[in-house]
Amino acid sequence: MANIPASAHTTTRVGDSAASCEPPPDPDSHAGADDTGSEVRDEALSWSADEIRALDARQARTASDALLRRLRRLDAASDEYSRVRARLVELNLSLVRFAVRGLKNRAAARDDVLQTGTVGLIKAIDVFDPDRGIAFASFALPTIRGEVKRLFRDTCWAAHVPRRQQELFLATTRAADTLHQQLGREATSAEIAAHLDIAEEEVDYGRDADRAYSVDSLDTPAAEAPGGTAAALADRIGAEEPELDLVDFRESVRPLIAELGRRDQRILKLRFWDGLTQSEIGRRLGLSQMHISRLLNRILTDLREHLDGAAEPERDGATEPQPKVA
Repeated sequence: MANIPASAHTTTRVGDSAASCEPPPDPDSHAGADDTGSEVRDEALSWSADEIRALDARQARTASDALLRRLRRLDAASDEYSRVRARLVELNLSLVRFAVRGLKNRAAARDDVLQTGTVGLIKAIDVFDPDRGIAFASFALPTIRGEVKRLFRDTCWAAHVPRRQQELFLATTRAADTLHQQLGREATSAEIAAHLDIAEEEVDYGRDADRAYSVDSLDTPAAEAPGGTAAALADRIGAEEPELDLVDFRESVRPLIAELGRRDQRILKLRFWDGLTQSEIGRRLGLSQMHISRLLNRILTDLREHLDGAAEPERDGATEPQPKVA
């Protein structure tokens, strides 16, 4: 018969149920999890730059969570706080690169954008509360993007924007970031207006300033042309017709030319429509260049006098009103 330890007999006699055989609860039951977190923190603080770059997303997230909890218990003026925060920045630089990826075509230099995004990451690290149950990435991304947008607001306007509109844009951007963290979704214009205690139209007015950040070049391809080439934006923009100012003159001189003789009309056509010289016109008509010169001078003088005569009633219209043509 096997020997049963005395402790087992003692437990059987004292307890009246199976529950009495269970060990009493350990007051330090969370110590194991905390020890695990401490190991992760200590290991993360000792990683080299190459080891950090080799981490996958899950490993970086686990280390960040442990360090963020440690950071909340440290004095912000201590050296350890600075060391833990610096390691958190290194672990989460990928968030900065992700946040600015869609903004790389802006006017600001990419290095400036990344540095500004890193400032936003540091601000997110300083105020993040792990006990709220929000993933750090979800909290940090709006803060990073907001910081970069403020850089654009201050330095990268492609067009002049009134100061009031810039201030509204900054205020609505900050409010949108704050509400996004509180609501877990994009805030509506009405919610932003209520948060800032302004009219919803002012929110829309401030957001319109976003369009002045950058402009496209007129040489940017706008659409594929039928021939297979991309048409530039400049090709789709209307221009002022230089001949438009001559419409009134042509309509005024047309009936006067119709009253000229056939030879005078032909001389005008050869000179001003076909671009021939006086000598070339003379050879075609069997006349000398001097004769053509005199004929042109007479024709143009007559036309000018008729035009001036037609305009004279308009100049005298204040004393003798002219009938209006419907």
